[in-house]
Amino acid sequence: MTLIIGPEAEDKLDWIALSDAIEAGHRMPRAEIGDTFLYRGDDTLLSRAAWIDGLGQLVKTATIFPGNTASGKPAIHGGVCLFSDIDGTLEAIIDFHLLTKWKTAGDSLLAARKLARPNSKKILLIGAGSVARSLRQAYAAVFRDAEFTIWNRTLANLAELHADYPDMEIAHDLEEAVATADIIGSGTMTTRPILKGKWLQPGQHIDLIGAYRPDMREADDDCLRRARVFVDSRETTFGHIGELKIPLEEGVFFESDVVGDFYDMALFERTSDHEITLCKNGGGAHLDLMVARYILQSVKSG
Repeated sequence: MTLIIGPEAEDKLDWIALSDAIEAGHRMPRAEIGDTFLYRGDDTLLSRAAWIDGLGQLVKTATIFPGNTASGKPAIHGGVCLFSDIDGTLEAIIDFHLLTKWKTAGDSLLAARKLARPNSKKILLIGAGSVARSLRQAYAAVFRDAEFTIWNRTLANLAELHADYPDMEIAHDLEEAVATADIIGSGTMTTRPILKGKWLQPGQHIDLIGAYRPDMREADDDCLRRARVFVDSRETTFGHIGELKIPLEEGVFFESDVVGDFYDMALFERTSDHEITLCKNGGGAHLDLMVARYILQSVKSG
């Protein structure tokens, strides 16, 4: 029997347990993944598939139309199918936005749990879209006493997010906000870096989430030079996302400069309270598969 899992399943999910499930998934056999990107101007059709022996198979397709926001419609739509590892039957059709929210923020939460200073008190969110909302929830589950600040170029989106989270401070100057943050989570759709390495301070941790295309970057070269750099997946970042693809092609950054990805979890640790750590969240269907399996199990057990 195929289960259809909608947004109501969110009540059964837990951010810490979710990030634990992602970590556990990387102790299983390495995923086989396949990505297809199709473009029409600013619009993107992204299909991602993954197979992990022991977890099953997943296909996730997303349509990304940035122009939708001008008419008040969501920019991203899609669908997710989870298949049985035993016989290949369709086990679940999972709400695309539910899965994407928990996968995206859970991915970065796992990196922050490993790399950020445990006593981090000030968290800066760059961008006021859906990623900022999920990061606000995810980070707060671990860094319970943290104070949150939000910066965004568009004041209307900023006001809408602040109305939902009035305890968050609004930053008017990004450089000043960066200087006082312990953790920086950036989830924008910019193609030109807005986060400058010269602004970074010792001991900070940066999660880069927004860039997903070859022409997109959120952080400049100096950010990469000043930080110990990690990625969630080498396969989905090096050749696909401008955050690393561009500096790699320009010879200002090298694959060997990346300390590790989630399959090297033993390397995900801070060597001092003063170093700057940075993790690029590139996503990938293998992460969707791990999270989809967690969601299905949570629904069945709940």
